[in-house]
Parts: sequence; C-alpha cells; structure tokens
Amino acid sequence: MYRLFESIVDPFAKRDLGTPPRNIWAFIRSELRPFKRLLPWLLIGGLVVALLETWLISYSGQIIDYVNQSDGDALWGRHGLELLAVAALLLFGRPLAFFLNGLLQHQALSSAMRDQVRWRAHTHMLGQSREFFHNDFAGRLANRVMQIGPAVEDNVYTFFEAVWFVSIYFISALWIMSSVTPALAFPMLLWLCAFVLYILHMGRRISKASEEMSQTRSMVTARVVDAYTNIESVKLFSGDSREKDFALQAAQQDRERFMVFMRLWTRIRLDLGLLTGVLIVGVVGLSLYYWSMGRVTVGEISAVTALVMRLSAMTAWIMWVSTLLFENAGKIHESMESIAKDHTVTDADTAPELSVTAGEIKLVDVAHHYGKDQGGLNGINLTIAAGEKVGLVGRSGAGKTTLVNLLLRFMDPETGRIEIDGQDISVVQQESLRSAIGMVTQEPGLMHRSVRDNIVLGAPDASDADIERAITRADAAHFIPDLEDPKGRRGMKAFVGERGVKLSGGQRQRIALARVVLKDAPILVLDEATSALDSESEAVIQNALSGVMEGKTVIAIAHRLSTIARMDRIVVLDDGQIAEIGTHTELLAKGGLYAGFWSRQSGEMLGLDTE
Repeated sequence: MYRLFESIVDPFAKRDLGTPPRNIWAFIRSELRPFKRLLPWLLIGGLVVALLETWLISYSGQIIDYVNQSDGDALWGRHGLELLAVAALLLFGRPLAFFLNGLLQHQALSSAMRDQVRWRAHTHMLGQSREFFHNDFAGRLANRVMQIGPAVEDNVYTFFEAVWFVSIYFISALWIMSSVTPALAFPMLLWLCAFVLYILHMGRRISKASEEMSQTRSMVTARVVDAYTNIESVKLFSGDSREKDFALQAAQQDRERFMVFMRLWTRIRLDLGLLTGVLIVGVVGLSLYYWSMGRVTVGEISAVTALVMRLSAMTAWIMWVSTLLFENAGKIHESMESIAKDHTVTDADTAPELSVTAGEIKLVDVAHHYGKDQGGLNGINLTIAAGEKVGLVGRSGAGKTTLVNLLLRFMDPETGRIEIDGQDISVVQQESLRSAIGMVTQEPGLMHRSVRDNIVLGAPDASDADIERAITRADAAHFIPDLEDPKGRRGMKAFVGERGVKLSGGQRQRIALARVVLKDAPILVLDEATSALDSESEAVIQNALSGVMEGKTVIAIAHRLSTIARMDRIVVLDDGQIAEIGTHTELLAKGGLYAGFWSRQSGEMLGLDTE
C-alpha cells in the first residue's frame, strides 16, 4: 500500500524544464505539475477530514440535548441505531479517512516533492558554467540546493494538511453557529477577518526575517566548509584563530538575525492570547446570553463552546503554520538567488554530437576578453593538424588557459569560432565535445571516492582488463594495492580523500593519468601536468605521457620548457596574441621571446646569471 502511493510520482524522472521561475509561486506551481492528477484527491481528502471533525463537535452537542430530553430507555429507543452508526463511523470510517488522507499527503506528496525539488535544482546547477561555481562558495551553493527542497515540500504539504483543513473548519464552524442563531457567526466572522489581517502583517515580517536569517546561515555554512576544504592551508599558515574569527563574524550575524526572528515569535504569543480571549468572550458570552433568553439549548451552547475552544487551541498552531509558510518563502527566495539563473553556456535543442574523425583543431579570429577591454585572447588564428603535438608557452596572463577553456567550451568566445574536424564546437553537444578531449592538469581534481571510481570517471563502462592496462601505462600499478583508507577499504576500493589529499602528488597525478589513458580521447590537453612533481616523478610521468600522446592531437601548456621542447610546434602567446610559432630549434634561432624564456630557464638550472 505504502509503495503504491510512493510510486505515483517519480521525483528523479528526467524533465528538462529550463531555468526555474524567479517568482516563488510560479516556481512552486512548476514543481506541482507532475502532481496534477493527485491534487484533486488531496483536496477531497482534506475536505472529508475537516468536515468529519467539525461534524463530530456539532454532534456532541446534539448528544447532550438527547440526554437532557430523554431517560435511558427512551434515549436508546429513539436514537439507538443512530448512535451505533456514529460509533461505527468513529471506529472504522474516521480512522480510514485519516489513513487514506495520510497516504496522499505523506507517501504520494511529501516523499516525492522534497527530493524532486532538490534533484531538479541540483541538475540545473550542474549545467552552469565553470565560472558560476568559481564565483561563489561551494558550501553556500550546496546549502541552497539542500534547503529549497524541504522548504517547498513544507509549504505544499502545509497547504493541504493545515491551510485547506483550517479553511474548511472555519467555514463549517460558521455554518454550525449560523444554524444555531445567525448572530453567533457575527463575532467569529469579525475575529476571523482580524486574525487573517494579523497573519498577513506578521507573515511579511517573518518572511523578511527568515530570508535574512537564511542568508547568514548559508554564509556560516560557506565559511565553515571553505575552512574544512582548505584545512591544509589553514594549518600550514597557522590560520586556526583567523578562521575561527572569520566564521565567528558570520555566526554572530546569524545569531543577531535569529534573535530578531525569535522576538517576533514572542510578540506573536502575546497577540494571540489577546485575540483568542476576544473570540472566546465574544462567542461564548453571546451564546450564554441567547440561552438565558431561551433561544438556544444546552447542547447547542456545548457545541459552540467546543468549536470555539478548539479554535482557540488551534490558533497557535495556525499561526505557526502560517508563519512557516512565510518563513519557507524566505528560504526559497534566498535559494533562488543561485538556482533560478540562466545557463550561460547552452546547447541548442537540436544540437548534434561532435564527430571526431581525425582530430584537427582550428581557431578562426577567436577573441575573448571576459567582458573587459583587455586580457584573454585577441584575434587568434591557429590550425593544429590531426595528430600534431603543439606546445603553448607565454607569460602568466598571456591567454594560454583562456584558449584551453574556450576549446573545452567552459565559455564561448566573444568573437570568432573554434572548429574540430570542421565542426563549430558552439553548435554541438557539450558532453560530446568534452568526451572527445582528455585532460591532465597540474591539480588532478580527484573526488572523495574510491580509486576505481576516480579512474573510470571518463569511461564508466570500462572492463576490468581495460582499467588494469590503463593503470599499468600510467605507472600506478605498484602503489595502488597498498592503499588503505580509515574504513579498511584497500586497493582499488580505497577512498582517496577530498581532492585526493590522502595520496602523494605523484600518486594523484598517476591516477589522473590512468583516467585519461582509459578515456582514450582523440584530443589530449596537458595543462602543467608535471609542474608540481619532483624530478623523478616528473620523468616517470613524462615517459608515460609520451606513450599516451601517440596518435593523438595534443596541446600542452608548460612553464618548464624542457617538457615541450620535442613538440612538433611551439606557439608563443603574448598579450592575447600569437607572438611566435615554430619548432624549438627554429624559435631558438629566431632569438625572440621563446629564446629569452629558454635562456633564463637554462641559466637558472646551471646557476648562471643570464641578465
């Protein structure tokens, strides 16, 4: 039964809805679309439960009148069957209605809604450009994704479980009081109007306070996660105290905003006490007055009093539920600052997959300045033949990394185009483009997963034999069997720690190289792949890279010029433009920028003053 209702909506179903709406209610409506067949049943379930509750309170007053108007024998003779039917309803019908309503609200709605919102937010965020993540704290982004799911689920659930129920209860109570005497409904109607206006007034204040509190909470999370992620730097530079102070500033601000939030709740308790006092005195006092005039019965007074007292007891809950809606609205609004943003690098709906037949790369008038007047690349024209090995050199900021980022389509050029085998990479699917490019960087970027999971990242369906061959070619077979994590997992199952911190630099680079070997992409990009290694490890990795580069189109960025001296061509970038191009020998003979770089590096290695 439970699984039947839990499977009505699949929260992880693939639904490409584009950028989430910025408006909160439009956003919630978009999340409700998969539940559209369920919504009428949720309304009917809440209606039945609310009517049962108010009817039972009303009927309790009728029982009192039955008792007052009959002796024992007459009571059962006149109303015995009716009372038995009501007893059956209480024993079987009412629990069944509650159970079915619970299945609809808890299993069909809540169990899917929270995960659906989180999953869709996460998948949309994954589609953002690399720069999007570089411009924010990972902890804050994660907090926003994690909090928006429960916030939306709470609001939708609260509407059906509380707002809809209370609305039916109010309407039913007004109808019952009107049936006793229309005058009784008047004070309750006035109170209801005042209560709704009060909820709206306080709700706006609570929503604002909640959004501000959510922002500071996200900042606390961001600063704490940032410290944990970079704990090695914190320790190396004796930064414990500074990190405590850095986090403390956000924590104190979060506490200040939380205190403002709690002050509102304390004020609400006072105001609710006054409002409920007015309700009880107004309705019960008026009903006693009419009883003294003989216009209402004792049972009717009992029913009206029970309805009002139940409503009085519910006011704190109603207020909590109402403010919870506004509080969650604040959380949703804060989360949408990151989630409801358009992707800056997108694929057309009909974008084909990239088809690499040879691996030729062509840059035509490529320019990219990051939206500024300087920096980046400026009108680059370059053709790299299929299977050619090209080195990129230049001063810091010359445009080397920009060129690689454009090739990988982490961003699009502001002008010009990049082609692979004659296909403009801006019109093909991003995943197919990146699957055709293998990349080894200075920082391998390992995930806190097993060695095997890290190696198969680019080829998840690889066989064990293929994995073993990749490990051997990357010279990683000798150390992997000895790896062990704190949970006792060994070898390929051992977790490497966040960013691979449990491994040495050489081990991380060998695993990253095994990953690229296994991927076996036709284009290979090396971005300072050995600059962080010692000479011995560098020699081993360079030897392994020589085998990996065979038959591939290669672009290698290096500051150590000795690592690219044997490339087919070397491209020297300066101030975003191609300053020189040729072989190592040709560029040395030219006596230009490259020759100067080489001379300085050679002098440093020999201990000479080349100035």
